[in-house]
Amino acid sequence: MFYFVKSPFWLKRIYSDLIWEIPTQEKKLFLTFDDGPHPVITMQVLDLLKAYNAKATFFCIGNNVVKYPEVYKRIIDEGHAVGNHTFNHLNGWETPDELYLNDIKKAMYYIDSNLFRPPYGRISRFQIQQLLKPKYQMKLIMWSVLSGDFDPNISAEKCLNNVSLSTIAGSIIVFHDSEKAAEKMLYALPKVLAQFSKKGFAFEKITDMALKK
Repeated sequence: MFYFVKSPFWLKRIYSDLIWEIPTQEKKLFLTFDDGPHPVITMQVLDLLKAYNAKATFFCIGNNVVKYPEVYKRIIDEGHAVGNHTFNHLNGWETPDELYLNDIKKAMYYIDSNLFRPPYGRISRFQIQQLLKPKYQMKLIMWSVLSGDFDPNISAEKCLNNVSLSTIAGSIIVFHDSEKAAEKMLYALPKVLAQFSKKGFAFEKITDMALKK
């Protein structure tokens, strides 16, 4: 399984309409969690975040929000941000444009957010152009650091090192609150929170204000 742990500069330049990091002179990091909410795993993540007074951004699948509204409500009640991750976790490269955009629109009924992250990071230029138009007015959030918690071929320690060794101020970090990623994510997350808190970093959610700085 090939992927970039740290998003390369040339990729960010090619897709400059997408948000890859949040430049800042302050010690701030932006944890994100994809594919939830999950009735057990997301709750564990929220408990860990609360222990460190950390905020994060959860890119939710609309269908999961429908299934687990109480988990979604807790995310919001505890001051975290949410984002749209489509209703059915669709791959933009493999899905007809109209179906893909309608799926995002369906998720918008349940997820009140102008933040969007494409599942698998796969989205076409046409789909990007449409989501940036006034009809959607989405801010497309990618990442600077991919933990690899979804990768069955790496160890939990490797997942932790992917984050620890690649993260700098302003990094947008991807974990997944899903069954597939849970073991590695729940190993790495508390260590990341402890390590960077000790270094004086704050964990913040992605907001319009943060994106404008």
